[in-house]
Amino acid sequence: MTETVGLIPLFPLLGFLVLVLAPLVVRQEMPAGLVASIGVGSVGIAALLSLALLFTVFIGNPAASIQVTGWTWMATGGLSLGFNFHVDWLTQVMLLVITGVGFLIHLYSAGYMRGDAGYRRYFAYLNLFVCAMLLLVLADNLVLLYLGWEGVGLCSYLLIGFWYRNPENGAAARKAFVVTRVGDTAMALGLFLLFREFATLDIASLNTSAGSAGDSYLLTLAALLLLGGAVGKSAQVPLQTWLPDAMAGPTPVSALIHAATMVTAGVYLVARMHPLFAVSDTAMLAVGWVGALTLLIAGFSALVQTDIKRVLAYSTISQIGYMFLALGVGAWSGAIFHLMTHAFFKALLFLAAGSVILSLHHEQDISAMGGLRRKIPLTFACFAVGSACLAALPFTSGFYSKDQILLQAWEVSDGFNLLWLAGIIGALVTGIYSFRLLFLVFFGDEGRASAHCGDANSRVMSIPLVALALLALGGGLLAPPLQDVFPTAEGGHPSMLIEAVAIAMPLLGILVAWTMFSRGQRAEAPITPVERFLFSGWGFDWLYDRLLVKPLVTLANINRNDIVDAAYRGSASLSRQLHLLASQTQNGQVRWYMASLVGGSILFLAILVAL
Repeated sequence: MTETVGLIPLFPLLGFLVLVLAPLVVRQEMPAGLVASIGVGSVGIAALLSLALLFTVFIGNPAASIQVTGWTWMATGGLSLGFNFHVDWLTQVMLLVITGVGFLIHLYSAGYMRGDAGYRRYFAYLNLFVCAMLLLVLADNLVLLYLGWEGVGLCSYLLIGFWYRNPENGAAARKAFVVTRVGDTAMALGLFLLFREFATLDIASLNTSAGSAGDSYLLTLAALLLLGGAVGKSAQVPLQTWLPDAMAGPTPVSALIHAATMVTAGVYLVARMHPLFAVSDTAMLAVGWVGALTLLIAGFSALVQTDIKRVLAYSTISQIGYMFLALGVGAWSGAIFHLMTHAFFKALLFLAAGSVILSLHHEQDISAMGGLRRKIPLTFACFAVGSACLAALPFTSGFYSKDQILLQAWEVSDGFNLLWLAGIIGALVTGIYSFRLLFLVFFGDEGRASAHCGDANSRVMSIPLVALALLALGGGLLAPPLQDVFPTAEGGHPSMLIEAVAIAMPLLGILVAWTMFSRGQRAEAPITPVERFLFSGWGFDWLYDRLLVKPLVTLANINRNDIVDAAYRGSASLSRQLHLLASQTQNGQVRWYMASLVGGSILFLAILVAL
């Protein structure tokens, strides 16, 4: 099956190359049907190959692994890196999420983006996005992983700013690119440090060496630097500010970023390098607290948002926070389980939101919605399923994965602790904001945009919605095999009271949402200072604007100032005159050169004597 592994990222790459180069060769635009067939088909084939790999290698044998040796990518000094792939049970789960959910998003996009002037460009970027993420999870060394890491960063920039003629979209793309570069720089420093310590960047060798080395200052620093990269890519505190603005791109792009590609990369990195993190109590505590703080900050911000996509964006930041909390308490399999179930229900929610937006002629303000459940019943049913999973209602996939995280957080200190408390409060808040959104959009009286609603779902858009709804409902059945992702024991048998609390919190949240938002109330712009504070994402943009952006702009303006320009012009003029003076010594006369040589020698000897 080694040939199959290499083909999985190859087909999306070929799709990208064909979509980009074919029109240049034939010198005419490709038909929309052919564009969709190539764009969707390439990822569909990758999904089928991933399924074939699952059934031929890993079913019944989760401890299996495949090593695919390609070629020597670079060799310099003591560093030798191969373009090699490694597939184990963790990689297999990620392959299924990326290609399976990615395929459904591509299929939905074929209908959603139909008629857009950049149709071919859109699918080319989407194919490259999937290819880069597949490269990231297949890499057997951290440099190859970093190549995929930067690839998804590039593709997110291209897709967030897809409608680049709108300056706000370009600004959002630049913001995402710059903010994530902060984390990427930290990660690069972590790679340098790991190579310095272990003379290798092979993932398996690093994990083995780190696991046997024991805790040390340098290992803790390396783990924290890798965490910095994960925080940036997965939009965690304090680098979470780019993700809400990333909603500027097409809605299926948001689904792909949030569910199957970019924001899951940080979770995968920490999970893949878990032996390195596990030897450092400081690093584990940092991971857990990053997740706990993020899930609360983003959850409370979601309570007051009025844009349907920004509510879902903050919910993604919060749910990724749960995954980091799980990683921080050693619930490695629980984190990956929640990553998978989140991919199902978050892709479902974004695609259903896309159908709402398209049906309302691109209206995204939930204060203009209401009463839509009868006008777009399929979209309502799918959105309700996604909301139930997001809130972790019993018997949904979200319940099983989030419950596993909360139970491990309880057991990590043999009882009550602040990380568990953060998770429990987050469960209550999640129940409120997820059903607030459902009630305001689909229940109550019709808003100003609802009167003009027409169901925009085509068959090609409906099929992915139904498929994702079924996966979101039944994803909990995948819990037993996912326990084998990591060979460590997780979870135990906490008291029934702790189980009851975990179940009651989201139900209480839904009750609060029903009381406040189910009777035709409208989503209003934030009025109180607290609401405005939460709406702004806890003021992080305001803080960074004053600490970083404005000082740099001020320096740039000073640089443009006439006085500074005059100084620059003066120094340039002085340099020019000195150059002209020095050039006069080069006159082509041998006598002058000989006299200069003798004079210089005498001066040199005089200096030596004086010393």
